[in-house]
Amino acid sequence: MASWDDVRRIALALPEATERASYDGLPAWRVRDKLFVWERPLRRADLDALGAAAPDGPLLGVRVADLGVKEALLADDPSVYLTTPHLDGYPAVLVRLDQVSLPELTEVITEAWYARAPKRLAATHRADKESTNG
Repeated sequence: MASWDDVRRIALALPEATERASYDGLPAWRVRDKLFVWERPLRRADLDALGAAAPDGPLLGVRVADLGVKEALLADDPSVYLTTPHLDGYPAVLVRLDQVSLPELTEVITEAWYARAPKRLAATHRADKESTNG
């Protein structure tokens, strides 16, 4: 089971990532002031829409590259990824921290960062990773 400490560690390890509370005072992580992951508890409208399927554990909001990626994640593992009507048409998913593995959490946070980081910063980071791993 992943924790908020894991989210914080993974997110802040990415270049120019910062942590700043969202408008509702919950933790959120940004790259150059663009939100890429955030704590996202279910709200009353979400609970009403999800009904009995509403999870009760911690949820992480995650930006994705586009709606195709969102649909792929939702189809790939509905025990980990979900959405709400509030996120319809928006490139983001919710991740159940109590269901996601650490490697998968690392991947989804890193991809969220890539989706929001400026192109040059993202390209530099990819090149650095490739030279380190390759």
